Amino acid sequence: LPVSLWCEESEEDQGEPQDSILRARWDPSVSGHRVIQRLLHLEGRYMPSMLYVTLIQRDPQRREEIAKWALEVCCDCGCDEAVFPLSVSLMDRYLSAYLSLPVSPFCLAAGCILIASKLTECETVTADALCTAAEFSFQPSDLREMERVVLAALRWDSAAVTPQDFLPHFLSSMEEQGESELVSMLRRHSDTLAALCVCDSRFLGAPPSLIAAASLNCALRGLGSKASPQRAAMSETLAELCQTDPAVLQCYSEMIEFSLRQRLQSGLQPGPTEKDEEVENERPGTPTDMREIDF
Repeated sequence: LPVSLWCEESEEDQGEPQDSILRARWDPSVSGHRVIQRLLHLEGRYMPSMLYVTLIQRDPQRREEIAKWALEVCCDCGCDEAVFPLSVSLMDRYLSAYLSLPVSPFCLAAGCILIASKLTECETVTADALCTAAEFSFQPSDLREMERVVLAALRWDSAAVTPQDFLPHFLSSMEEQGESELVSMLRRHSDTLAALCVCDSRFLGAPPSLIAAASLNCALRGLGSKASPQRAAMSETLAELCQTDPAVLQCYSEMIEFSLRQRLQSGLQPGPTEKDEEVENERPGTPTDMREIDF
């Protein structure tokens, strides 16, 4: 029998301009502890070397400058929230292998953004847009060559595990415990805090699962919507999901809050801006005041 490959779009859809991207709905069958365990098993494969982490933490300024530039570019280009952490992960893994910056560090960051965009988005960021963001300090031909160099160095193993991969699964587990009304807001706040950790070299070398759990824990505390015993129970659940000690999770949560306060005091934005802003009326009583952040 002949097999049709037609996607069966409606005639109305075919006549409309493709301004918006249609995303598949969340599939419960690809969530839960089984998927989390698989991600935990894979995350160590994409961690930078300890030598690289040590060298960067001795002099983090250059790396943080490049990461912040990549964040600004991803925001300006309207990239998906998964593009930025994946691009920085690719950059860290490349530098971990060579331990030296190329002639144009921003070309390296742009090449990693290009690769990450191709992996996670339907409409990818263009080479011309990245060259424009770098004020044409490199040409599209240089960017394409850098893309090939990065992929060759990583042996085309570019689909790394990032904190954003864990967040929907952690949130899904919390939704099963009766937190459905907070899931959307928690996702926005935890995405922003995870992006903050990607920029901050103090979190370099921490497992993505721990960063995701600590970001979500800070978002819960910052919203101030639950009593302390309930927040403590949710923190224990997060520690169990990422297979870490609750004290370690608490330590990283406090580190994120400290980093957040530093950036708020310096007037920097800790994460990507969102299209929709929500105005909340209640004032939280924790150090992480999520309402001072421009989402």
